[in-house]
Amino acid sequence: MSKIAIMGAMPEEVAPILQKLGKYKTTKYADNEYYEATYNGVEVVVAYSKIGKVFSTLTAATMIEHFGCNKLLFSGVAGGINPKLKIGDLIVATKLSQHDLDITAFGHPMGFVPGGSVFVEADKELIKLSKEVAKELNKTVIEGVIATGDQFVHDSAVKDNIVKHFNADALEMEGASVAVVCSALNIPFFILRAISDTADTDASFSFDEFMESSAVISAEFIMKMTDKIIAA
Repeated sequence: MSKIAIMGAMPEEVAPILQKLGKYKTTKYADNEYYEATYNGVEVVVAYSKIGKVFSTLTAATMIEHFGCNKLLFSGVAGGINPKLKIGDLIVATKLSQHDLDITAFGHPMGFVPGGSVFVEADKELIKLSKEVAKELNKTVIEGVIATGDQFVHDSAVKDNIVKHFNADALEMEGASVAVVCSALNIPFFILRAISDTADTDASFSFDEFMESSAVISAEFIMKMTDKIIAA
């Protein structure tokens, strides 16, 4: 039986999900709040981690180890790098990397640490499921590489450097760390982002303006994914 973790980084990213769940129990643990609910007969745990890799690592690990979740879905927003991506578009991560992990001084590629890998691949079955959801919702969803780092990128030189090293399609601040946790603990995971800005000099303006509407688009898709997992 699935017990599904649904994560976001910010309150705005999980608010539409909680609205859909209706009734839930709030549990305080490890300096955060976790929202437990039964959705169509299946247990669901929802949380927003707070921004960044450390907080998202803590939250993902807690949802798996403390709450016993055995699948993890991430809903949120991201900055688009791929020129095909416009604000409000959706991207599903096929693989994720940490763009600010840099020990190139020791001859390693960007994003790599010994015992790790540059990229962590997302669950292929969940990606396959997302194609059915996209069709049902009549949404165009791009599959691609998401790069994660502890900075809000609004500089085209930084963006170009990330493209050079990782050939990334989108940028955010939590996905790869969640991916590392799930991969290490053998938990299938799916990371979906709606584009809220294009990681350029106008990124902070775009983000404020479009974050909530993009979060709603992502949350709607994630709830349809949840329906599919339950029905499977």
